[in-house]
Amino acid sequence: MNGENPGARVVELCRLFYDLGWASGTGGGMSIRDKGKIYVAPSGVQKERLSESDLYVLSESGEVLEAPRDASLRPSACTPLFLKAYALRGAGAVIHSHGMYAMLATVISGRHFECTELEMIKGIADHGYFDRLAVPIVENTAHEADLAESLGRAIEENPRTHAVLVRRHGVYVWGKDWVQAKTHAECYHYLFEAVVRMRELGVVHEGGEQRLEVVGGTKR
Repeated sequence: MNGENPGARVVELCRLFYDLGWASGTGGGMSIRDKGKIYVAPSGVQKERLSESDLYVLSESGEVLEAPRDASLRPSACTPLFLKAYALRGAGAVIHSHGMYAMLATVISGRHFECTELEMIKGIADHGYFDRLAVPIVENTAHEADLAESLGRAIEENPRTHAVLVRRHGVYVWGKDWVQAKTHAECYHYLFEAVVRMRELGVVHEGGEQRLEVVGGTKR
């Protein structure tokens, strides 16, 4: 990370994601991999109030190398899912968001969220304006750790994706480093909101010309 402090960066980004509505109510999470170590926020805490002393430092296999001073804390429930993205995609950072539009995108979609011909698609690595962006959606479970298998399968079956949505829950997004992961997360959230809002306006988004649905005999 070119001399940066990965723990300080996790704390900074968790506060930012709280401000964006991605990590409210102790939800969401963030982790960074640096020099064979994974820095991860603890579970069930207010992400905007984290300090570096609250973080866990893990090995790439998930072994705890350094624990927080507060013995009541426990590693993030997202940890097994973070590890999947690190192992299967060589990610340098993974973000978990409970953003409202990420959740709503799963309500209006089937097995994948899809969109095309929206400028922010270009912010996703290896994608262009005319590409059809597809984000796989896995079904939610009662406990976050139980999502690891289905998320891993979705990553393997969708080699172009840099995110996996969880039905009625949120999204996991990764990148080669924290900068790319943040960029991807911002672009995906923009696209989720754009498509949800177009649906609210009655716009059927299929690329090219858009058309309006007729609702109650009147075009909206």
